[in-house]
Amino acid sequence: MQAPNSLPSERPTVQLPVMLVAEVQDSLLVVTHDLARLDGLLAHTMENLMERFTRALDGLDKLPKIDAAALKEVRDALGSAVTELQFQDMASQLITHTSKVLQGCAYRLASEAMGQEDGEAVPFVEDVPERPNPVTQDEMDAGSIELF
Repeated sequence: MQAPNSLPSERPTVQLPVMLVAEVQDSLLVVTHDLARLDGLLAHTMENLMERFTRALDGLDKLPKIDAAALKEVRDALGSAVTELQFQDMASQLITHTSKVLQGCAYRLASEAMGQEDGEAVPFVEDVPERPNPVTQDEMDAGSIELF
């Protein structure tokens, strides 16, 4: 007989149909794949934008004599736009973090629900990061630069 103040020795469990677990695992892995594709699209867009801003800045030097104040205004606007493009780095960190969490959940779900068969390789999954959010910055003021 168990003492009144002691906790049960086993954790409560929930039985789920294997097909449901397999479908949820597949969905989690599809989302992980989609996040990786999104990360690639963001990186490609960032590279293109940086190249265009650099060409625009270089092109300003080749223009005939322009009012110095107007030139400074255009350079400042382009500089601020480049700084604001740092969002891609933050977005990439969030995508990577979310992908790791989802992949870890998918493999753990499968492992817990279906167990491991003899000789079956266990997929390597990094430990889910303890920090819930790798990016603490949620806004960027024009002209500010934060290193992370």
